[in-house]
Amino acid sequence: MVYWVLKYLIIGPIVKAIFRPWIVGRSNIPATGAAIIASNHLSVSDSIFLPLMIDRPMSFLAKSDYFTGKGLKGWATRVFMQGTGQIPIDRTGGKASEASLNTGLQVLGRGDLLGIYPEGTRSPDGKLYRGRTGLARMALTARVPVIPVVMIGTDDVMPIGRSIPRVGRVGMVIGEPLDFSRFHGMESDRFVLRSVTDEIMVALQRMGEQEYEDVYASTVKHRRPASAS
Repeated sequence: MVYWVLKYLIIGPIVKAIFRPWIVGRSNIPATGAAIIASNHLSVSDSIFLPLMIDRPMSFLAKSDYFTGKGLKGWATRVFMQGTGQIPIDRTGGKASEASLNTGLQVLGRGDLLGIYPEGTRSPDGKLYRGRTGLARMALTARVPVIPVVMIGTDDVMPIGRSIPRVGRVGMVIGEPLDFSRFHGMESDRFVLRSVTDEIMVALQRMGEQEYEDVYASTVKHRRPASAS
């Protein structure tokens, strides 16, 4: 109910009027059934614009920091994330990664749409970085298609470090679903998981024509001075 009210009555109309988001390939989102929506990640606003522009509700696996903030800003962020269907996950690795996988599988098991950023974090410089294999493991385990999505211009509207967005136009391109049924039953094979993940990243790179770098975005962030990020 909160999701519907925010999307169609409160946040949705305002965001559409200000930013005039455009979309190509909306029909590639299946009308029913579970699927993973795999998107590049340029801005925190990606998680606002993408759900706003597709007809079905969807959930993103969001870092738990968004749900633990203090004060009025922390409360507002938490309410917004919960109201728009975002699911908190711990990204510290190990058992936390396994818990995140299980959470995602629960969403897919209900026949819903699950949004994942295969890079694992926002791009620090607009490039497309190496994908994490958790996405592939989830897709093969749940036996669902992966729909590649490229976000465009969201880093100009709300770059890293900016809390108030600039006014500008953003868009998204939704590609045809990727079928990995040939790998079903092989979700424990790390070479298969890497192959599937790389295929998804190639699709994203071709759709968005971002410069690709075969390292993890988190590694690049750790190398950059604090002032640069």
